[in-house]
Amino acid sequence: MAEAVLQARETFDCRKAWAATLEDLAAADTRIVAVVNDSVGSSNLGGFRDKFPDRLVNVGIAEQNMVGVGAGLANGGRIPFVSAAACFLTGRALEQIKADVAYAGFNVKLVGQSPGIAYGELGATHHSIEDYAWLRALGPITIVAPSDAWETAEAVKWAAAHDGPVYLRISRMKVPTLEIENRVFTPGKAERVRDGSDVTIIANGTTVHLADNAAADLARAGISARVLNMHTIAPLDEAAVARAAEETGAIVTVEEALVRGGLGGAVAEFTSATRPVPVERVGFPGFMPTGSVDYLFGEFGLSEAGIAEAARRALNRKPG
Repeated sequence: MAEAVLQARETFDCRKAWAATLEDLAAADTRIVAVVNDSVGSSNLGGFRDKFPDRLVNVGIAEQNMVGVGAGLANGGRIPFVSAAACFLTGRALEQIKADVAYAGFNVKLVGQSPGIAYGELGATHHSIEDYAWLRALGPITIVAPSDAWETAEAVKWAAAHDGPVYLRISRMKVPTLEIENRVFTPGKAERVRDGSDVTIIANGTTVHLADNAAADLARAGISARVLNMHTIAPLDEAAVARAAEETGAIVTVEEALVRGGLGGAVAEFTSATRPVPVERVGFPGFMPTGSVDYLFGEFGLSEAGIAEAARRALNRKPG
């Protein structure tokens, strides 16, 4: 079955890809600096610190100061990558992200480590499922959730070259590499993982490979499911969503985040206003109970079976 295939596939830590890429970029560009909140280890920046000790700023457990320092460095011509656990970066420092980064339009790269429910049993205080909703409301911040190690590296490269604020959501959980030929990372453009004509599954981050496996299961049942990797939530690839609505007539969104305000919210907002079709949102309804990542994913439908079932619900809602 698909789950056995998934377990047999090699998986990779996206945090290692992010750190290695940042070190390579910093070696070529002295403007690149890192700012952390006593999170050198969890940000995988030990190598960066050793190679560039005068280009890593550790503010301690002071996330609001951390974002402010990053904004000041950007204003001075540096390219700061401000890295911390996503829950603390976007929660504690939201006002600074709003005023010092988004409103000012400074060239700050916010890096949310271990997002979603990666901290598992530590519970709601350490889960970061609201970050998409918070940051989507702030306009100029490009929000990217890479699906695998390759895409993580490409997103970091792009962020370093891009002039403007960016939020990168770097997974703690190991994921397999998507097997797609001739891949090109283009921010704001969805990546087609699988063709399909009956329903479209739009996923990002840690859920893309699950969506692809769910589509394979659906194919065995005679259901043709398109799969899109919507790595960029803001700006949303509205053209890809419009094609999905017009060509398949039903959509499922899958995200390791709150179903309100994130990927599902963005897709539902667009389709309800321009291309009304059934949209089933798979994600988390609110504060999560204490439990392992595997338990929480299974309990709330972020599994191959759960995604396939959501696709069937969407199909059942199609008119005619």
